[in-house]
Amino acid sequence: MNKTLILITLLTTYLSFSQDKFTISGTLKDQANGETLLGATIFLKGTTIGATTNEYGFYSLTAPKGDYTLMISYLGYKTIEHPIVLDKNVKFNAELAEDTGQLDEVVITAEESKKVNLRTPQMSVAKLSSQTIKQIPAVMGEVDVIKSLQLLPGVSNAGEGASGFNVRGGAEDQNLVLLDEAIIYNAAHLFGFFSVFNTDAIKDIKLYKGGIPSRFGGRASSVLDIRQKDGNSKDFKLSGGIGAISSRLAVEGPTFKDKGSFLLAGRTSYANIFLALVGNENRAGFYDLNLKTNYQVNDKNKLYLSGYFGNDNFELSNFFTNSYGNLSGNLRWNHIFNDKLFSNLSLIYSRYNYALEINSQGIDWTSDIDNYNLKYDLGYYLNDKFKFDFGASGIYYNFNPGELNPLDETSGINPLKLDNKFAFEAGIYAGLEHKISDKLTAQYGLRYSYFNRLGKQTLNDYENGQPVVYNSQLDIYERADPIGETEYGSGKSIADFGNLEPRLALSYQLNEKSSIKASYNRIAQYLHLISNTISATPLDVWAPSGKFLKPQIANQFAIGYFRNFRDNMFSIEAETYYKTIDNRVDYIDGADLIAQNTIETEILIGESRAYGLELLLRKNKGKFTGWLAYTLSKSEQRTPGGAAGGLGINNGNWYSTPWDRTHDISFTGTYKLNDKWRFGSNFVFQTGRPVTYPNGQFQYNGLSIPTFSERNADRLPAYHRLDISATLTPWKNKDRKWQGEWVFGIYNIYNRRNAASITFGQNVDTGVNEATRTAIFGIIPSISYNFKF
Repeated sequence: MNKTLILITLLTTYLSFSQDKFTISGTLKDQANGETLLGATIFLKGTTIGATTNEYGFYSLTAPKGDYTLMISYLGYKTIEHPIVLDKNVKFNAELAEDTGQLDEVVITAEESKKVNLRTPQMSVAKLSSQTIKQIPAVMGEVDVIKSLQLLPGVSNAGEGASGFNVRGGAEDQNLVLLDEAIIYNAAHLFGFFSVFNTDAIKDIKLYKGGIPSRFGGRASSVLDIRQKDGNSKDFKLSGGIGAISSRLAVEGPTFKDKGSFLLAGRTSYANIFLALVGNENRAGFYDLNLKTNYQVNDKNKLYLSGYFGNDNFELSNFFTNSYGNLSGNLRWNHIFNDKLFSNLSLIYSRYNYALEINSQGIDWTSDIDNYNLKYDLGYYLNDKFKFDFGASGIYYNFNPGELNPLDETSGINPLKLDNKFAFEAGIYAGLEHKISDKLTAQYGLRYSYFNRLGKQTLNDYENGQPVVYNSQLDIYERADPIGETEYGSGKSIADFGNLEPRLALSYQLNEKSSIKASYNRIAQYLHLISNTISATPLDVWAPSGKFLKPQIANQFAIGYFRNFRDNMFSIEAETYYKTIDNRVDYIDGADLIAQNTIETEILIGESRAYGLELLLRKNKGKFTGWLAYTLSKSEQRTPGGAAGGLGINNGNWYSTPWDRTHDISFTGTYKLNDKWRFGSNFVFQTGRPVTYPNGQFQYNGLSIPTFSERNADRLPAYHRLDISATLTPWKNKDRKWQGEWVFGIYNIYNRRNAASITFGQNVDTGVNEATRTAIFGIIPSISYNFKF
């Protein structure tokens, strides 16, 4: 490693002096709290030489010798103009202010530059700040990261009250959700009503829908990269809120004699109190805790420690008790080798656990996932035309699918332990951003991933290797009988896979206001969420690829047009995409997935595809800001019988996935009347999701037996609603340290009873068949109080 660094340093020195070029590097922070700024743009005025800050606020750019004006801009902040004499390597750290001010030899202007955003090849990225999310009306007044992302094109969910989200027609398990680089397996509180992300603790949110950089891997559809705040390094601050369902509190401040900072944020619900007051024996609640601290060892080294812990509890009378939660921790070391080479080493732990007690049956059920992740990422800023990033990672998984124990000796339940599954996933990647000309920029990437399903397990053997067989007489798929067993000892490999994952993105700037971009990415996904419900539940099982489960392979193409107009007051983004996924898991009719030790006997392997058009119109300036998003899309899958025989699901034809949405329209707007009042509104319309309805019935032994149409051949009614909010900021806030605001909201103002499901049954008294619509929410008013000190 030392020899490599010496060679890189020698190469850098040679290029700098032989071409008479020099480097400007540094770190950008928020002037008020010392938070590093991720994604800020830096360029030399009058040139096309620019850069953006990385996840830790570091930037580096190289230019020929000369006199320049350095421009630094970040959304929501004033642009800095700073004169630079470039006759040697320069280190320039800066702090950006929201309000107009004066720094030494620094002029603050109101101009925001969008040039670098148009030039960068990165596309299909949705980015939201916590400030924007807090202005969006939300159910029960609780602002939510996931539900805010669903207001953007290409992002939807499985229905009201459903957990998770779907991106460009992909399933929920095809989204990689990261909180400070740690994997979050279940991002939902209260079965999807809220997400696990506390906006008081969040600094940056990025959702990669396509054009996914090569440093990410492991999921077929998207990457949600969420970064926590570092904590205020200048003053002790307190913030929080009191709402109808939950309250939150965050404290932050400097540590280690101003060499570091910390953030501690907590949130808890108190629905249990209200349920008890009205005599309801049910219980429902959640809590979570965010922690982050850092220490500046010296100018070149910085340490970070971050963590998250959250848990949900739900009790239905004395019938059953359910709890589940996430735990994660990350120790990171930032090191700056020189003004061109930046590195980050991370040691990460993630855990997801689930527990269920059924009192009437005397059952105690538990399951969990543990993973340990070591990753090393480096960024090398060669010159104004080339920027490299490269690194490697390794993840060790331990899956406990479930363990059944009796609650007491009288329950009569026999203990049952499903087989633990072990796996190791590794990846090595390299990426290059190449400015080919003043108008054309390319981003190349290549990732090699390796997955090894490890032993310490005994697996069934089946005739012809087929765990599912087709019964031609009954026209159904059945579980095959095992013909033997194979034992894989500890340290043995059950199956291993290796995949090359190329990435390519191009950007061509048509003029100062517009550009076109195109991208391609190939990703291998080695983990599968085994679930035959529309929305994932905590009972669902994550399973690794292996002897019977092959990795999902996704290929996605996208092309888009981007334009800023009316002096950047408006922007428009239009993208079209086409995505295919091989080895997509599908389920036989009547699949039994609960406490199933042989999942392979319940599934068939098929393929899926999704394609669509996304439009996003934003208004970025003025008293009224917001966006209008529209998605026209199709998501479908096909599952032939293959070696199992038969025609497959729906006769092997393409059919709609449960998360297919033909039309998806959302409008989000905020109007600032004055410093006292701010108003917000959402409107959402979606085509109803695909479902399977009965199409007839027959009588058997006095019973009415329904028959069904083809899978997902019908749809629920269209979904739509309107939300409004009003935020009151008292005038007296201006002259005191305690800052407070009242947020009044109405969710679903015209009380639309959107169907979460429609069930069919026979009226016991009349014998008439009936359809029953189940709705989660009607109209919901809310009030909450937010504060900071």
